[in-house]
Amino acid sequence: MAKFIPRLFTVSEPAEAAVDETDSALPLTSGVAVRTGRHAARANAVTATAEAVAEAEAESVATGGIDAIAAVEARLRASAPVVTGVVPADASVTTGSTPAQTTPRADVPAHPSAPIPVLGDGVGASIRNTVGDSDLEVFPVSLGTSVFGWTAESAASEAILNRYADFGGNFIDTADSYSGGRSEHIIGRWMSRRRNRDDMVVATKIGRHPDSPGLGPVNMVRAVEASLERLDTDHIDLLYFHDDDDSVRLEDALGTAQWLIETGKVRYLGVSNFTPERLIEARILAAAGYPRFEAIETHYSLLTRERYEGGLQLVAQGQGLGVMPYYALENGFLTGKYRSRADFADRLRSAKAAEHLGRRGLRVLKALDQVALEIGVSVTTIAIAWLQHRPGVAAPVVSASRPEQVDAIVQSAGVQLTRTQVLDLERASRN
Repeated sequence: MAKFIPRLFTVSEPAEAAVDETDSALPLTSGVAVRTGRHAARANAVTATAEAVAEAEAESVATGGIDAIAAVEARLRASAPVVTGVVPADASVTTGSTPAQTTPRADVPAHPSAPIPVLGDGVGASIRNTVGDSDLEVFPVSLGTSVFGWTAESAASEAILNRYADFGGNFIDTADSYSGGRSEHIIGRWMSRRRNRDDMVVATKIGRHPDSPGLGPVNMVRAVEASLERLDTDHIDLLYFHDDDDSVRLEDALGTAQWLIETGKVRYLGVSNFTPERLIEARILAAAGYPRFEAIETHYSLLTRERYEGGLQLVAQGQGLGVMPYYALENGFLTGKYRSRADFADRLRSAKAAEHLGRRGLRVLKALDQVALEIGVSVTTIAIAWLQHRPGVAAPVVSASRPEQVDAIVQSAGVQLTRTQVLDLERASRN
């Protein structure tokens, strides 16, 4: 599970809200925010033996799995720190589980969700979460790049990367299949120009590129070599299996991954769209000496909760995986941009967002509006911040099509939601 540290962050100027794979949003109402850290508690680890692993996971899902989740969440909420003052601009950020010291000030509200002003770019460089049991330290929002080379051309993509990095962001998410590999090429060229490869944590996914599909050993090696060339680097920090490939034995895919790790081409492994059962199988294989997964990407948002909450959440927490939710803004719907049928353009992503326009979707937007008004940030920021408050979430993956949209994305790292605000959002999102 992700290890959380106290947070301190700023956005220096107001801008439009960020969009998840769309290109317009609501204006940001406040450009400055700080959050002191929350602390994620880890569920009991799965035992080392294969038999105990399978028995423990099966029992947790079959007998009271949902109650187990509620118990974990209750412990997390009970242990969450409360902010009662201001962190000075020159305050140091501590690592570990101790909240940063705060100094109350009379001219700033002592409300735990109130924005706290801190000036200066780059403060986000001190905000990091740990991915699983790895040594990867990442900004709590991963910059999704699926639009690079598609709706965002090279110049706009590099401007987006610049703005994200200037605010202290360091976690870039891509795939060999995004724009046929052009996304990786843009990222590689940008890192080469800025000479900041060592400052970035680069995650890419393999398995969907038409030249090397699936997780067969030969195609895996070819895919990684091609990604390394496009990224202009000698290693990938976090390599995801983009999908589960049931035509290949998992031990064969993990064995190939072990060779890639031993040769220094890959540092750590993650998975995308895996079932709880396959994660359990992977942990059994890890107990036998195969490399373990450290992260999982899954579709998760205020409007799509059932895919993660339940068996997948229990297994992910039990195995200590860093959770990276994608579609965090549901193709732009959770930015608040779409309120009626007239707001939808005749485009694919708008059509996907339109699926959420109904009683439940509008109820969630109303709750987001209220919390955003209370804190003084955008709807986009609150939607991402809710995910960051969920157990085990290390960094939601969020895209931007224009550089000014990055502000609302990164500002979520500086928002502390109260327990009441979290409950209001979750109540509105119930089916």
